[in-house]
Formats: sequence, C-alpha cells, structure tokens
Amino acid sequence: MATGIGRQRTLVTAVALAVLVGSLALALSAPVQAAETPRRGGVLLAAIGADPPSLDPHQESTFANIQLVAPLYSTLLQFDPLDSSKIIGDVGTEWKVSPDGLSVTVKVRQNIKFHDGSPLTSADVKASWDKIVFPPAGVRSTRKAHYKVVKAIEAPDASTVVFRLKHASASFVANLASPWNVVFPKKYLDTDPNHFKTNVVGSGPFKFKSYTRGSTFEGERNPDYFVKNRPYLDGYKFFISPETSVRSAAVRSGRAYIEFRGLPNSEVDAIRKQLGDKITVQEAPTPGWWAVSFNNRIKPFNDERVRKALTLAIDRYTMSKVLFPLTGLREVGALVRPGTEWAMSPAELEKFPGFGRDIEKSRAEARKLLAEAGYPNGLKFVMKNRNVKLPYQDFAVFFIHEWKKVGVEVENRPLETAAWFADGRDTGNFEAMVDPHVDFMDEPDLTLVDFISSSSTNWSRINDPQLDDLYERQSRTLDRAERKKLVNQMESIVLEKAYYAPGLWWVRSIVHWTKLKNWKAAPSHYSNQKLQDVWLAED
Repeated sequence: MATGIGRQRTLVTAVALAVLVGSLALALSAPVQAAETPRRGGVLLAAIGADPPSLDPHQESTFANIQLVAPLYSTLLQFDPLDSSKIIGDVGTEWKVSPDGLSVTVKVRQNIKFHDGSPLTSADVKASWDKIVFPPAGVRSTRKAHYKVVKAIEAPDASTVVFRLKHASASFVANLASPWNVVFPKKYLDTDPNHFKTNVVGSGPFKFKSYTRGSTFEGERNPDYFVKNRPYLDGYKFFISPETSVRSAAVRSGRAYIEFRGLPNSEVDAIRKQLGDKITVQEAPTPGWWAVSFNNRIKPFNDERVRKALTLAIDRYTMSKVLFPLTGLREVGALVRPGTEWAMSPAELEKFPGFGRDIEKSRAEARKLLAEAGYPNGLKFVMKNRNVKLPYQDFAVFFIHEWKKVGVEVENRPLETAAWFADGRDTGNFEAMVDPHVDFMDEPDLTLVDFISSSSTNWSRINDPQLDDLYERQSRTLDRAERKKLVNQMESIVLEKAYYAPGLWWVRSIVHWTKLKNWKAAPSHYSNQKLQDVWLAED
C-alpha cells in the first residue's frame, strides 16, 4: 500500500499533468491540417442504425443520439479529433487543477453564440453541468453517478466555471471532455429541463435542419461558429435504417459515404473488393463489450447458482472465432478492456466462471448448479434485445445456442431502441437483457459504474455494498498500482457472483469513401462526431 508521502507525490504528479494539459489547450485547439488543402462545400452523407429515444445527450447513452446531434453542440473540453489521447479546449479554453486537487477552474471562451443568437456564458455551462450532476426531479441524468465526486459548481463571473470536488480524482479532468456533456442555453433549462429531449439549440459547427423519424436527420453549416473558417461542410445528412444490409448497400452505392459505428467485417471486405481505392477502412479497438444482464431482483436470477450456470455454459473462446467476422466482437475479457493497464491477465481471468478453457467441464458444473437450484430439467426465459442486427442479434443467437447445451431454452425478443432502453434502463421490465457496456474512453470510473447500486446504467439491478465500497475506493485512489488492485477486486466479485454474463469486447471496422477527408476513427463511436474539421474532396 502506498505511504502518505507516496500518495502526496502521486497527487502532485497528477495535478501537474492536468495543469500541463490545460496550459497546452490553446495550442492544441487548432486542428492539424490534412496533407491536402481542405475543400469547402458539400453535404456529408452517412448511414445510422437506429432512432434515438430522445435528442438530449445528457439523458441518453446510445450512438443513435450522439452521432446525430454532436455536430450541433459544443462541450466544455473535448478529445482532439486527430489524436484521441489528448484533451483540448472547446467552450473551455484553459483549465487548472488546484494544488490539493479539490477544485478545477475552467476559463470559458468569449463571443460564442448559440444558434438562436444568444451569447454563451459560464452561466450556461453551470446550468448544463448542474443538470448532469444534480438533476432536478423528473429529469434523468444517465451519467450522474460518474460525477459523485462533484460537491458544487460555481460561475463566479461570465468567463469562469469552478468545479468543487469532495476529493481529488484521477479521472475528473478527462471526464470533463465527455462528448455527452453538451452545453445548453440556461434560459430553456430554467423553463423546462426536459426541453432538449425534443428540441435542439446548440453552439456547434452545424445547426439543426430537419428530422424525420425512421428516415433522415439533417444539419446545416453554422455561419457563426466560433472556430474561424469552420466547418468546411455545408451540412450533413444521416439515413436511418436498423438493417445492416441496407446501410451496407448505401455505402456501397455512394448514397452514404460512411457508417460511423462500423459494419461487419464480411460486409467491409465485400465493399473493399468492389470499390478498391475509392474507399478507406479504419479499425478501432473499442472500450466496449457486449453482455447479458440478469435481473437480479427476480426469480430465478436472484439465485447465484442459476446466474453462474448460465455464464459457465458460454464458450467465449469459440465465440470469438465465430462472431468476429460477423460482428467485430473479438476480445475475451472481464470488465475493463483486455490489454489495458487495468486488465487482468488471461491466466487470472481463466480462474473465473465462464472463462475456463475446458468447456465440457464448465457445462457439467452448470448442469449441477441448475439441479441444485431446483431446475434439474433446465429452465425457460425470455431475453429481450435491441432490434439492431450488428452485433445484437448474432450475439444473442450464439448465447441461446450455448444455453441449449445445458438444457436452457431462451426466446430472443427484439425491441425498438426506445422500448429496449425503457425496459432495461428505466423500469427493469425483463428477465434477461442483451446489454452492451460502451464508453468513450478506457477509464475504470466509467466501465465499473454499471455495477454500483446508485447508477442508472446498472441494468442488472445489482445491490452489493462491497461493490459500492470498492468503486468509491478505486475512484479516490491516485496511485495507479493500488487502483488496479481495487479494480481487479471489484471485477472478481462481479465475475464470481455472476451478476451478469460477459460476452466479448468490440473491434470496430469503419469503411468510408476516400473522398471523406480529415476524419479519424476514435476508439469510441461516441467521440469525434462533431465533424467540424471534415471535408469532402472532388469525385
């Protein structure tokens, strides 16, 4: 365990790094120019696989929201569009962490206008972040649990925002760059904090043009955007279809220049074979994995033996080989992405239920546990799912096929996106649910929040004081080695008690027309979606 002196040195190092990053903000905020001279004009055409439950990024957690509306908004900080390891300014121009790590002060850029012509000030930033961190009654904040460290948010003058923290935090500055935490005009929030579920008023590079549910979503160039000479595009237009084949055909025909979330490798290969150097493929290992959540509050999933049997039945190593060409799901891992500094080693992972290499031994144990729990002849249940094929449907089919081998019969029931969120996130109206965990960066505060009792993203309805305690402790710990131990302890409890059944981690393959320039795939399909620096070359 780190000594008090060691902890203090670590804190000073973390604070110094954050101050250094903040001091570089202005230098980094000018995007790196592409090798070619940017061309103005044109409308970026894209395909997307779903409609969002609402248009408010504070209340949603789906690509179907953020990819559509990110170009319309600004955030306080952001990840560099061409280097996702760097944090740069957006509405915020510079930031400073206090020596004790208990406050973060951000300077707000002046002369920014919202699309309705009103000025953006620190009051709007404070109101937006208050809505996220301290949401009023009747307002959902999907990421409220990410910011439990925040004690208060202040706006001492029109160009300054101060975040007061309960304790120093290793992840807070990076969390200020969340693509979800857009800045809304305060005057609309004062009237109705749910206003932006159905309305858009941002300060981003594009302005809202039109939305026809199930068909198209369009934005047009904001001539008053605060970054000089941006954006290059005249606008963007998304075509909406849950069918993978339809989106693939749109890219192949040029009706869409890109599908930002990614397509199956088999489709990508076919498009590449047909179009050759007219298209470019970017591969992005993603901080996200697919899993099945069990409703821990109802029978039979309140019985650890049943949950453990269901995870033991899954051969994840064969699953990787089968599903990667179809879905991009490939990496076998636990609750943090394999290969990152926080991850367990493969040898450590194989000790837990469902990760052993001897699948027949695991299935024999699964049958034994089911019998002990009162299900010697197996059981039946419904697993709800999202009606987006990639990768939801193929993922579900594999799990269901594996469960049959231990006498478990499962119905896969696809739901439209809004209904899927309502049953999984909002009401808990399910027995089992296909439940992806996708974040915008590799950070334990984000990946582990789904397993604490106070989190709205805890679809499994887990209520374990040990997990709540470990989450809080790892979040407070600035010594990285000590933090890793706590992270792995938390993973161990989730896996051993089989609160849910992990699947595979995702590697996205994004195919786009080569004429789409100056866009780099970020690790997450939530990030780098503002399109302010993207341009289209001549055909």
